[in-house]
Amino acid sequence: MPQVVRSRNGALRGPSPVPPLPHRFRSLADRESVEVLHRAARVLVASLPALTDRLVEALYAQEPAYRAAIDSDRAEVWQEVHHSLRHNVGSLIQPREFRESAHRTSRWIGEIRAEQGVPLDAVLHAFRMGGAMVWQDLVDETARRDPDDIRLLVHVAADVWNFVDEHCGVVADAYRQAERRLSWRRENRQRLMVAALLDGTARIADLAEAAEMLGLPEQGRYAVLAVAVGPRGPGAVAAGGGHGAVLAAASDAEIARHGPGPAARPPVALPAAHPGATALWHPGPDAEFAILPLTGPPGELSELAAALDVPAGTRAGIGSAVEGLAALGDARRLAETALRACPASGGTVLLDEHLPDALVVSSPALAGALADRVLGPLDRLDPADRDVIVETLTAWLDADGSAQRAGARLYCHRNTVLNRLRRFEQLTGRCLTRPRDAVEVSLALAARRLLGT
Repeated sequence: MPQVVRSRNGALRGPSPVPPLPHRFRSLADRESVEVLHRAARVLVASLPALTDRLVEALYAQEPAYRAAIDSDRAEVWQEVHHSLRHNVGSLIQPREFRESAHRTSRWIGEIRAEQGVPLDAVLHAFRMGGAMVWQDLVDETARRDPDDIRLLVHVAADVWNFVDEHCGVVADAYRQAERRLSWRRENRQRLMVAALLDGTARIADLAEAAEMLGLPEQGRYAVLAVAVGPRGPGAVAAGGGHGAVLAAASDAEIARHGPGPAARPPVALPAAHPGATALWHPGPDAEFAILPLTGPPGELSELAAALDVPAGTRAGIGSAVEGLAALGDARRLAETALRACPASGGTVLLDEHLPDALVVSSPALAGALADRVLGPLDRLDPADRDVIVETLTAWLDADGSAQRAGARLYCHRNTVLNRLRRFEQLTGRCLTRPRDAVEVSLALAARRLLGT
């Protein structure tokens, strides 16, 4: 019959809800055969301590998965095995009285074994070992009392083994339910842990646990990737989910309140050869975030940004590298800054290579004021005329101040480029050969492009 190796506290909690009991097979045994079974089973009930001893020894010898529990507390294991045998052998004699308690015991076994991490195959093997031992004792007792009754006992063999199979089904169902609950809790606790790290609200005392849970070095180098689909909104890429406050004690109620939190499907494909290919993804309100472990040379992020497979219309921002899990909150904010610096049409921005744009998006109000001050005089022109000057100015800056290369991009003569630049200087009072003015013009153009000011 089934065996129990569990905490006494677990028994006090009572059974978890389970689906309807498995279908019972209709017995074809006659009254005389059942009476033979009952007589033998009553003897087993009277000798349960000896049967329990033999079953515990058999478990220890034949099922390694139970060995640690027996070594840890043999007395408690013995009591639990005895409890299980009493209910299950008793159910052979009085099915109506013992059946529900026997099922409760089997459900507890399945739940406790799942929590302890004992393989389901080992649990079912233990059940069948108990069934085989009980059946052999029934046969031996019947042969001792009256060998001729063994032919009658054979008639109930199918019922006994159907009983064992029924309880194996109950155990397996309870085990799988508990396994799903445990997996759900682990996934949600991991989600809360990642959220707390990205929020920057994880406690220092939790970092070692976080490193172990997530399989990441506590003092490693990291960057964060932020990905968003569609155009930027006015409040795009807000701060993270604020789950850090519940990290220290994520109870079942807290996990339930935050929802099941399935793992986010990566919105972009990372290069398989990069360590970040197994990055931890976390969904945010306006973007998806990935924690990228870094183990390569300083140019690792540049290579990653170049190899990132970003679908059309998707924006991706990669923040600067940080040291340690404790700095992941800063890394997320840097990634959000890089994401805001992405063109509305999509693409990838590595923060370290777009720092001027990052300055602009980090302070939209100041950037807008600068754009109005520098480029405001152009707004008095006809829109088409204004756009030509802005396009020429942008091409000239992108060509590192070369009118020749800017003209090639714009399909016009270099003198046309120079004439347009001179007109810009006349309208705005700026001198493009003056470094300070050139910096202000460049930032003002970035503000118009990124902020739409």
